[in-house]
Amino acid sequence: MDAFEIGTLRVPGATLHYEVRGTGPLLLLIAAGSSDAAVFGRLAAILADGHRVVAYDPRGNSRSALHGPPVDQRVDVHADDAARLIDHVAAGGEPVHVFGSCSGGLVALELAIGRPDRVRTVVVHEPPAMTLLPDAAAHHAFFDDVHGTFHREGVAPALERFSAFFGGTPAPTLPQAHDNTAFFLAHVIRPFTRHVPDLTALAPLADRVVVAGGEDSRAYTVHRPAVALAERLGHRPMLFPGGHMGYVKHPAGFADRLAEVLTSKASGTPPVRER
Repeated sequence: MDAFEIGTLRVPGATLHYEVRGTGPLLLLIAAGSSDAAVFGRLAAILADGHRVVAYDPRGNSRSALHGPPVDQRVDVHADDAARLIDHVAAGGEPVHVFGSCSGGLVALELAIGRPDRVRTVVVHEPPAMTLLPDAAAHHAFFDDVHGTFHREGVAPALERFSAFFGGTPAPTLPQAHDNTAFFLAHVIRPFTRHVPDLTALAPLADRVVVAGGEDSRAYTVHRPAVALAERLGHRPMLFPGGHMGYVKHPAGFADRLAEVLTSKASGTPPVRER
């Protein structure tokens, strides 16, 4: 299904590109660090059978141009962008479901904290909340090294170094409108992986938060923060098809799982495939 609505929204410091598909309860999809709305194309088309699905390019990525020179990105600024987009597209102030992938999961959590009145359910898939791990300092040093490698040697060597985060597997080729890798390595990877989720503020919202992870990425470092976050919220991680980017490789199964989780949260019944 093609997007039946494509629009732009001017926010402080940027203009966001967004796409809307389907009808029903509103579901906002927040992309990972270097991705854009295109990464959700197949997933959104399936989910649009039962939801009004909104995806967008995060500021600085692809068609969401910054109004000034690129700077290090902040999770709270991205969360404010998401809140403004919800206010723009959600008629009558309806609360929405939110799915965030990787760094988009950190944005989704911050959005829930800042605008709990607008969020029904938040599903965060393997957010890189490295500060929750006991060896956080070592991980920060790792991302410093990836960042430094990018500035010294360029994109390809930095991505090769970064692959250790995913068990040494090369980064998959993802659908995208433009290549945002350099912007991600320069301005996103370090500040986002140093972001500290406010667990005290999240505690009253714990029943709205679902922490998810990939069935195929459980042995990788990228999965560990999901386990730690779920434990802090008194949950167990929900497993989704595929690995870290399961929604690209397995869109039908991933969509079924996400719809199941959202339905279970709305009805108060537990999903059947917890970790």
